[in-house]
Amino acid sequence: MKITSRELTLGIVTLTVGLFGVTFLLARPRLTEWQSLKKTQTRLEDEIRRDSDLVSKRAEWEGRFDALSEAMPQYAEKQKTDVLWLSTIDSVASKHGLEIRRIEAGDERQQGDVYELPIECTEWEGNLDALLHFLFDLQSRGAMLDVRFLHIKPKAGKVLRGRFSLSCAYTRGDNTTDAGGSE
Repeated sequence: MKITSRELTLGIVTLTVGLFGVTFLLARPRLTEWQSLKKTQTRLEDEIRRDSDLVSKRAEWEGRFDALSEAMPQYAEKQKTDVLWLSTIDSVASKHGLEIRRIEAGDERQQGDVYELPIECTEWEGNLDALLHFLFDLQSRGAMLDVRFLHIKPKAGKVLRGRFSLSCAYTRGDNTTDAGGSE
């Protein structure tokens, strides 16, 4: 039997299409994996670029940290800070006519050189003016405070009530200062 050039061409084309089909079926799972690896590579390259930018700005960030650390109150290693912060908050609140009914300090957390004490006030009452002066006075005493949560609702007339969550930041060391300040 003699194979014509047309049959030979059709055979080669059929074999080529079959090889491409088998290659596609075998390579499809690898193609999905390759695309996933490509996305991961792109994400990691972005993270490396961001991290190298942060490393290149290390001196700037250390300068900012040093400036903030100097402004941050510092307490002795064994000194209990929860009583100091609670008494400061209570005295400032009473000075401005804000009645704090329930307040408690959480557990002190350390994040690097900085300590953080969460304070939860679950019930307060007063007018808006008293609340604003209270928060402003706390901030102006040199304390590093962050209001994480503030809930206000009307009670009667101009009286408001609600709850708030403060986070007090400070450092510990040999040099001690009274962050509560004097009234």
